[in-house]
Order: sequence, then C-alpha cells, then structure tokens
Amino acid sequence: MSINSSKDSNVIDLNRSLREREVEIELLQETFTKIGSEFDLERIFEIVSERARELIKAETVLIPLLDENCETYTYRGGAGKNVEEIVGESLPLDFGVCGWVWKHKIPWWQGVLDDLDDEEKNRWEKEVGTMVLVPLQGRKNFLGGIAGIDKVGGKEFSKRDLNLLQMFASIVSVAIENAIAVKSIEDSNKLNEEYRERLETLNKQLTESSKELEYLSLYDTVTNLPNRSLFHDRLSRNIDRARLENSGIGLMLIDLDRFKDINEALGHEKGDLLLKNIAERFQAEIKPDETLARLGGDEFVVVLPMHDEKNTLKRAKLFQQQLDKSFVIEKTSIAVSASIGVSLFPVHGEGISSLLSHADSAMYVAKHNNLDISLYDPEMSHLTRGHLTMVADIRKALEENQFELHYQPKISISSNEIIAAEALGRWTSETRGIVSPNIFIKVLEQNGMIDEYTYWAIETALVQARKWSSGSRQIRVAVNVSPQTLMNPGFIKNLERIVKDRDNGQHLIFEITENIFLSEYDRLFEVLEYICFLGIGLSIDDYGTGYSSLSRLRKLPVTELKIDQSFIKDMNDNKDDEAIVRSTIDLAHNMGLVVVAEGVETRKALMLLDELGCDTAQGYLISKPLPVDDFDDFLESYH
Repeated sequence: MSINSSKDSNVIDLNRSLREREVEIELLQETFTKIGSEFDLERIFEIVSERARELIKAETVLIPLLDENCETYTYRGGAGKNVEEIVGESLPLDFGVCGWVWKHKIPWWQGVLDDLDDEEKNRWEKEVGTMVLVPLQGRKNFLGGIAGIDKVGGKEFSKRDLNLLQMFASIVSVAIENAIAVKSIEDSNKLNEEYRERLETLNKQLTESSKELEYLSLYDTVTNLPNRSLFHDRLSRNIDRARLENSGIGLMLIDLDRFKDINEALGHEKGDLLLKNIAERFQAEIKPDETLARLGGDEFVVVLPMHDEKNTLKRAKLFQQQLDKSFVIEKTSIAVSASIGVSLFPVHGEGISSLLSHADSAMYVAKHNNLDISLYDPEMSHLTRGHLTMVADIRKALEENQFELHYQPKISISSNEIIAAEALGRWTSETRGIVSPNIFIKVLEQNGMIDEYTYWAIETALVQARKWSSGSRQIRVAVNVSPQTLMNPGFIKNLERIVKDRDNGQHLIFEITENIFLSEYDRLFEVLEYICFLGIGLSIDDYGTGYSSLSRLRKLPVTELKIDQSFIKDMNDNKDDEAIVRSTIDLAHNMGLVVVAEGVETRKALMLLDELGCDTAQGYLISKPLPVDDFDDFLESYH
C-alpha cells in the first residue's frame, strides 16, 4: 500500500469513527432530551425500549423492574417481537437472568459465561440463549434492567453492544427513577407543584452537566478555545478540502516566551487570566473559516486555509502585533512576547503530525535565535545548538541509567489506606542539575527515544511493585505510557518480554491520555486488549482535558478514570467545577470505573471528594512524589 493510500485510509477511519461518535451521542442526547421532562412512566418505558432496540439492533428489548417486595420482578415495558405476551408478567427474583444481575450487580452477556463454573455455565447456556441485560441503577437502589434478546440477523451481541447499552442505561435510569417517584406520589394523591419543579430542575441540571462534559471534550476550559482534539479534527477536514481544491494551508505554532516565569511570579490564577486575555486578542485576528486552538500550557496553534507562504507570514506578523501592547491583570502591567513557527501544507508535510512537528521545529529556531517568526526550512537543522546538546545529554542519560523513578502514593478515600502509587520520571543532569520532566519527556518524544524510556520505566516500576508485594503491602504502580509508544508496532512484543504473565501484570496500571482515542481504533483495541490480558489495569489520565469520546471510552477495556487536577483545585469554591466532578464520578461509576482525583492539596477538597463518592485520591495533601527509600519510610509512618 502506498503512503498516500495509507494516509487516505487513516483519514477515512478517523472520519468514520467521528461520524459514529456523533451518531451515538446524538441518539443518547435525543433520548435524554425526550424523556428528561416526561413523567408518564409508561411513555418512558415505550421510548426507552424503542431507542434501546434501535441502539443495539435487537429483535426484542424488555424492561424488567424490581417490585417493592424485592422478591419478584415485573416486565414493565418492551419493544419488538412478542412483547405483548411478556409485558405485565411477574416472576420470582431467583428465576431468570434479572435475578442474577440483581445479585451480582454486573451486566449479563455472552462473555459472562467464561467466568462461570461448569455447572452454572451449562445452566445459563440452556436458559438464556442470545441475550444481553444491563442493570438500571438508581441513585440509591437497584431498579431492574434493560434486556436485549436476539440480535438482528442472527448474530451474537458484542462487547460493544454491552458497553453501548450500559451507557444508555446510565442515562435513562435517572429519568425512570424520577418517573417512578412521580407515579408513586400521584398514586397516593400527594403530588404537589413544588416537588414537580424540583424534579424538573434536577433533570435540567443533569442535562446541563451532560452538555458541559461534551463541551469540555472539545474546548479548553481556560481560554474557551478549541483544544487539541478539535484542532486535529478541523485540520484534518481542512487537509481533505485542500487536496480536493489543490490549495495550500498555513500552520502557525505560537509559543509564549518565558511564560513559566510569569506564572510563577503572578500565580496560576492570574496566569490563567493572562492566557484568556491573550486568546481574546488572537481571536480578533481569526476569520470564520480559520481555527485558533490552545494545545496546552503556553502554546497556541492557528490553521489558515487557502494560505500560501507569503500570506501566512503576513498573518503571523499581525498576530505578533497583537502582543505589542502590554496586558493589565489586576492593575499589574505585563509585557508578553512570543515565538512563532510556520509550516505549510503540502510543502512541509501532508499530515497533521508532520505539519505540527515542522512548525514546532521552526518555533525552536525562532525562540533560540531571538526571532519573532521563523518559516520551517528542511535544509537547516530544526534544533538550535543548545537543543542539540540537550538531545545528546538525554541520550547519554538513557545509556548510563541516569533516570530514576519517584513514587507518589494514592489512597483509598473510604479506608485512608495506601493502595497504589504513580511512578514519575526524574533526571538530575551532571551539568544541568535537576531537569523538569516537561522538558526531557518532550525531547524524548520528539527524538524517537520515548519508547526506550517507557520500557525502562515499566520494567523498573514492575521490579519495585513486586518488592512491595513480597512484604505486607499490595501496591499497584501506575506508569504513564505515551500514545506514540502504545501504537508502536513493537509495543506488544516488548511488553510481553518485560511483563511475561498476569502474575506480574497485576502489579501495574498504565495511564494513557484521552488523545489516544484519535489513534487507529482496530489497532488501539488490539493493544489495549492485550494489556488487559496481561492483567494490567488501564487508566484514562487527565480526564476532561483531551479527547473525551464517551462512545470510544465505553467500548475500550478501561478500568480507571483520573479527574484532572484543574477541576479539583477550585471545586470547593467553584460550583461549576464541583458539578463537573460530581457528574464525572457518577458517569464513571455507571460505567463500572474506579475514579481517581489527582492534585488533592487540601483536607477540605478530600472531604468533598469523599462526599461525592470518589474512590481514590492523589496529591500533595497526602505526599509529593518520593524516591524509593523515602517512599518506604512514608509507608511505615503513614497513618
């Protein structure tokens, strides 16, 4: 297959996955909107069963609900074949799959059979047939379930159908529970307008939280600009259009100079306000068909369709001029400068990765040569002498094992016990002193050394985790794995070499970012399945700041979700952040995921997280990352 064919295939796969995501989210949102203000229980059952049947393409969908006596259940709704013969029938709780799901509090599908003993397996294979049933879990009580019977076309229900139906059930369960409450009040003639308004407000709040989560998946919370995920999507579409029209695209990477110093001097709150003001000035230069996005930290990117070299450089000067006037933040005047790297499609690359990489290289040239703007030049080194020296030093550090891992403990909020730790890389250079991980990790990624570093980190963390487990402690160690390494064709082979089996794998957790969802899905699923086969846990790191694809998330074998510290730090004083954290915890629990809050720095925050039902906490309140010996001492002294 040619390179262009492969790129076209990747673009098609990405567009297909985005369309599937849009269709699924649209159907879920339409369902939620339709039942959100509906209080007729029978009508809700009708809508839910019809939509569920459409969602998983089942011949029949039934809704069994637990009766008040908790000894029987009744089929309250359904859609499809023969439902009129079943709806209204009541059965003992120990009869059928509904009782099994109520007892175990987990979904039923074909894959469950593999976990049963032979006697149970033979029984359920005969009784159940082709069926999937997921729990309907209310805020306090188990309600019942949604069952799909017989896949259209004679196929088996897949893990994807199971995950999709679980997400659907988590959305509709609140509306069903609300409707049951309303009907109960109506039956006892105690319904009043105040209670109705309260229920409507709750549904509205849940709807707004859902919209907020969707917004956060595509936009930066500080500047309200498109984030990296939406930038990728828009640039991909621009490239497709440019190919059809045989036109060019200008890409500008804007990196603020010495912003770290500004942030440390002013504090993060004022630093965020400055970023917002900078974004507003840049936005004034953006036309309707162009994109201004924040990639994170102090980096912005601009996509300029229908631009050649001359026009792109001219526009870059206009963006520089937006920084000529100082910014005033709470009566403090702040001068800001930036370095801009420029790359062009198709001259400097035909894919997102190459265009962004070359713009980044040009930006380095601008920054290290005190230039405002630099156009990528393939004939010259894309790194300054200082950066080349850094690359050489980091390569030497790998060869001589200069890197070490520090460990930051994670506690169970309910028991206050240390249950895990995150392994974080540290490097003290002989000539440079302590080098920030933000610097050396970026250099490792840009220069093809991140794989070697990651395999070292996994192996080192595994050895340490086994040492802890050989004593009285059972501590799983989390290791960050970059998308670049995860999608490397040799990753599975290297992982097999290091971990070998489930006995070792159970000691590890891999933390991956949401941006991994932009990878080729089939390849991604294969890799993640193998990770789970080895017993390694999978955690979505910094949730809410990247590509929060709920459709992808529920289809992948993820076990843990980490809420980004940007939502945790202000949630005690910011009701919006608290609502987001609350909704995220509820969403994750409905999907069967453990929730970790990172960046917990105050006891007040920990108490609120406990109240919201969060499972695990990590942050400076508990401990900063520690060298192994200090971590051992911390384990012995922790109360």
